[in-house]
Amino acid sequence: MAAYFLILPAAEISAVDERNVSSNIVGFAAPKWEVGDWINSEPLTLEGLRGKVILVRWWTGPGCPYCTPSVLILNDLYKLHKDKGLVVIGFYHHKSDEPIKLRNVRRLAKKMKMDFPIAIDPEWQTLKRYWFDRTSDEERWTSVSFLIDQQGIVRYVHPGVTITSDDSKEIETKILNLLMHKEAGNERR
Repeated sequence: MAAYFLILPAAEISAVDERNVSSNIVGFAAPKWEVGDWINSEPLTLEGLRGKVILVRWWTGPGCPYCTPSVLILNDLYKLHKDKGLVVIGFYHHKSDEPIKLRNVRRLAKKMKMDFPIAIDPEWQTLKRYWFDRTSDEERWTSVSFLIDQQGIVRYVHPGVTITSDDSKEIETKILNLLMHKEAGNERR
């Protein structure tokens, strides 16, 4: 079943997909994240990123069949639009019973060629606040992505699995719409 989203100014936002997957977060303020260590960046906060468009993607270790193919698309989006105001952040969540070892996550991120900032989400704290606490068991995908606007409002959810080239085009269109909305707003001042 296809999902349809529309990017609208904040006062008009009411986007949800046909299965109502994202209705509990789209149009609402993104929850504050509580993360451990950062890779490829100093620690980032939502407040510190105010004014930027943020694409957040949760990922896990080498056993995830959805993560590696999605990284290439995330890197491309990051490289193409970071100078325009896009920040891509990968949130690593551990699916092992073993403790998280930062050096292993660094090695994995390097192997996967992640160029964007990466945060460690210990015990899935932030993923729970963004997604698990807001969705049913059937909707709790762990490779989920969120697009957050310049004011910290979630505008889109890609609810899991691999980001395909078609998904990439859709996400890029949403990113560009948000970036242009900011530019249009600045021109009116």
